[in-house]
Amino acid sequence: MSLHSTFKVFSAALLLSIGVSHAAESLKVGYLPVTGHAKFFVAKEYGLFEKEGLDVELIEFQNSADGLNALISGKLDIAPFGTTAPLAHLSKGAEIRIIGGLMGGDIALIASTEKAGSLKRIADFKGKKIATVRLATGDAVLRGALKDAGLNWKTDLELFELKNPAAVIEAVKSGQVDAGVIWGPHDLRAEEQGLKIIFRSADLQPGHPCCRILATKDSVKNKAATLEKFVRSVLLAQKYGTEHTKETVAAIAKYVKLDPQLLERAYTSPNLDQSSDPNTKGVQHFANVMLESEFITTAPDLKTGIFTGIYERALGRLARENPNDPFWKNLQKEFKKNNG
Repeated sequence: MSLHSTFKVFSAALLLSIGVSHAAESLKVGYLPVTGHAKFFVAKEYGLFEKEGLDVELIEFQNSADGLNALISGKLDIAPFGTTAPLAHLSKGAEIRIIGGLMGGDIALIASTEKAGSLKRIADFKGKKIATVRLATGDAVLRGALKDAGLNWKTDLELFELKNPAAVIEAVKSGQVDAGVIWGPHDLRAEEQGLKIIFRSADLQPGHPCCRILATKDSVKNKAATLEKFVRSVLLAQKYGTEHTKETVAAIAKYVKLDPQLLERAYTSPNLDQSSDPNTKGVQHFANVMLESEFITTAPDLKTGIFTGIYERALGRLARENPNDPFWKNLQKEFKKNNG
């Protein structure tokens, strides 16, 4: 059976199990062209958004900073951009809300083969030049690790905030910087171009969350039912992705213009966490790291900044509709652990 036929069969099954809303609600949703955003691509390509009565337009961004600005300015309805960017905005009083998660981990520090040998510890970055992507999750992970190593990122080294991972890779290759922070699948691209991964983000901050699903305060208040449909679609896409790797990679390839074999390696990487959970505890820890490293100077109010009700309701409905499926029960256990 072809991938297209498989998609049709899966969509038909969903049509019977979840029903169709005839009045489609339009949503503008941002994304980064990375394997970690696979669930959006799956939900779009397989008709999962449509089956929930949603007309979703996916809009590409190159970094979290630009994506968050688009959400705050009203150009997006939903944004899935990093952990650093939303926490930085929340610390300044932005009226945005974290309603779910999209991924975790999947960040790497890279260097040339020649320089990698002298960068075996974070303390070795003293006096070095490091490229990051502005307000990326890895940027905050690195600054926290530098603080833990006794280094002041403001005075003990130079950080250069670039536009996207491709720019970071080029800066490292050309020798303009000693190391760089990127994310998957660009870590694999860097290795193919002769660079070396010297640290994984899990080495520096184990279990850290990455891209969160974000909406505005007003949307959470006035469009909660629509947001619940969106999160439900994402959860269905998560389940499908765990069961159908080839089909998922085919969907990713429509949005991430890289070799499908590389995309499959990136999507199945043990460094990529595909959980959709809001992960309140993980986000709070991440905020503490940002505060302690002086990335932000004011603690964000996460009691209001994280709203777990939409995710909990969407997951609860799926669990009730599929009482014999352990997938949903396991996610409910995960939710209690991460948000209790």
